[in-house]
Amino acid sequence: MAGKTVIITGGARGIGLACVQRFSADGWRVVIADRDEHAAGEALDALGANAGRAIAVNCDVSDPLSVHNLVAETLSEFGRIDCLINNAGIALKGGSLDLNVEDFDRVLAVNLRGAFLLSKAVAKHMVETLDNDDDRSGASMPNLSIINMSSVNAKVALPNYLAYCVAKGGLNQMTTAMAIELAPHGIRVNAIGPGSVKTDMLAGVAGEALAMVHSRTPLGRVAQPEEIASVAAFLAGDDASYVTGECIYVDGGRGALNYVMSERKTEESLPD
Repeated sequence: MAGKTVIITGGARGIGLACVQRFSADGWRVVIADRDEHAAGEALDALGANAGRAIAVNCDVSDPLSVHNLVAETLSEFGRIDCLINNAGIALKGGSLDLNVEDFDRVLAVNLRGAFLLSKAVAKHMVETLDNDDDRSGASMPNLSIINMSSVNAKVALPNYLAYCVAKGGLNQMTTAMAIELAPHGIRVNAIGPGSVKTDMLAGVAGEALAMVHSRTPLGRVAQPEEIASVAAFLAGDDASYVTGECIYVDGGRGALNYVMSERKTEESLPD
């Protein structure tokens, strides 16, 4: 993957940060895009020796000008974009009876419109890159891809997070529509649907609430951010060169479960 460039939105924390670290370790040139400049700078510094082929860019994905500047700065620094990971997202609590319009619009602006704005800008660059490529035949074509960070809540609902579920469902449909549109150009578009992941969003979940999460997850635990990043690395790599229009659910089996799992013993209580 040496010489390839990836933009990762929401790259300062959680799944985005895990993707930054994984892609950097795999030899990619990484653009850490995040609204939190300080956290993005810390993520860049944490790359150590690999920080020389990475940059941090302040970006609000819901703002067209900010998106334009992100793409322009990426091209100015690295000259190309091989992969985009639309990971930036927010979740605001509220259902159909109490969610205000402003919060609904804000969630969709970041989680869905932001992915659309960046995908559109990056796809245009990718098409131009391919149009300028003399050899566009079969497996010799450049491996260009867009990866949308969806959620298991695109297909199962959290009623108190209506806007989040709606945005992720829309993101899945946008993934398939864009995959079909961009396939003739050789650009692949896929999504990842994480289940419960050990990030800041889940930091306050403990005790009975965490036991409930485990009860609806056949593997009996939450995922680590690195486990989601490994799927992103697969989708962006050559091993996934014939994969497009898919959402890979990384949910510990949650989507396949029609009941709850029996309580499991903890590692401490397991016999030797």
